[in-house]
Amino acid sequence: MNIPENLYYTKEHEWLRAEADGVAYIGITDYAQKELGDIVYIEIETVGQTLGQNEVFGTVEAVKTVSDLYLPVSAEILAFNADLNNAPDKVNTDSYGEGWLVKVRMTNTDELGGLMKSDKYTELVG
Repeated sequence: MNIPENLYYTKEHEWLRAEADGVAYIGITDYAQKELGDIVYIEIETVGQTLGQNEVFGTVEAVKTVSDLYLPVSAEILAFNADLNNAPDKVNTDSYGEGWLVKVRMTNTDELGGLMKSDKYTELVG
């Protein structure tokens, strides 16, 4: 299982990659995409909205189930990865790269301290 060391993780299996100026990218982990199976659709209708930590920012639909996506930190949703409209399977094949879900501007970077680093997330998923 792939768990990059440079990311933050949530118990709901989202990852966050912090960039400069409070910008971050968010997606679901390799573990999550394997558990979900073949992803067929991603719905994000929150672009332009500012949401609080742990609020639902969208859903991911796999062949067998639909799962909510939770925001790891309070943030404004700046963009959805439009490539996923035609190729949602990028989340399965490259969950930490081309399969990112949203670009955000964090509104409370202190919340990063409550997220897991790779070692703790590895313990969580075994």
